[in-house]
Amino acid sequence: MSDSVLVTGGSGFIGTWVLHELIARGARPVVVDVKPAPERWQALLGDQASQVEWAGVSLLDCEGLEQTIRQHGISHVIHLAAMLTPDCQQNPLEGCRVNVLGSTSVFDAARRSERVRSISYASSYAVYGEAVAEGASDTGPPTFYGAFKLAVDQIAEQYWRHFGIASIAVRPHVVYGPLREVGLTAGPSLAARAAALGEPYCIGYTGRVCYDYVADVARAFVRGAFDCPDGASVVDLPGEPATTDEFAAAIADAVPEAAGLITVDGPRIPSNIPPAPNYINTLFTDWTPTPLREGVRRTVDFYRQSAGL
Repeated sequence: MSDSVLVTGGSGFIGTWVLHELIARGARPVVVDVKPAPERWQALLGDQASQVEWAGVSLLDCEGLEQTIRQHGISHVIHLAAMLTPDCQQNPLEGCRVNVLGSTSVFDAARRSERVRSISYASSYAVYGEAVAEGASDTGPPTFYGAFKLAVDQIAEQYWRHFGIASIAVRPHVVYGPLREVGLTAGPSLAARAAALGEPYCIGYTGRVCYDYVADVARAFVRGAFDCPDGASVVDLPGEPATTDEFAAAIADAVPEAAGLITVDGPRIPSNIPPAPNYINTLFTDWTPTPLREGVRRTVDFYRQSAGL
């Protein structure tokens, strides 16, 4: 009998790729999110989108989550649902409800069910301050979003200490790839799509950050859920560092005819480099990330195939 996995935030960009990874592994995904995403699921999963089960329960409904876990025979949880940085900055109280209380609801539902073996969940490089990246003392998270993510990491540790709920937090940096469409750092992915279609695009920020290909990120969450060690682990993904101009150059390599169509302009974004990284390789020694140029090529190929080019 295949494992059933609860995926919160399964309608989103990363969540859809997690569904793809789970189905490839033979698991049965059950999604909790604000609403289903049939078009996005169909774009990536094709006919396999019919294998996704939808649970119409709120993240803040701990009893409803527990019932969903029992009803579907859930053995593992992948928790991705969250409000992102801009929304948390504009409405910190709601951000706290969703990101902190919602995450606690997920952990407690797993505890109450007495059947969830482990949880993998999304932490973030946003827990690191810009001052740390520049070599100064640790100033802590620079945003509400980062503070909320750090709080959840500490809450996860408490659930292991007091209730034995094993978990692994995965911290990606800038995630790129097919179907990334929302947020400032969606720019490189949208630029790859534009290049594939022969259209111009300006990436709206500058700076050097680490880039994680979305299939790697999904694989990290799924492997974290199924191969989670005892404890409350926190791991960083070893994304490939690149400037925005270098990312644009990788697109030009994949689509030579698009040279000159992709430009870069905008504010510099913080690098948020971990002061003492604990990369996922420490847990999974065979971990191999997708090189940036290969990830860009796959992204371009996806959009070309989708457009029938």
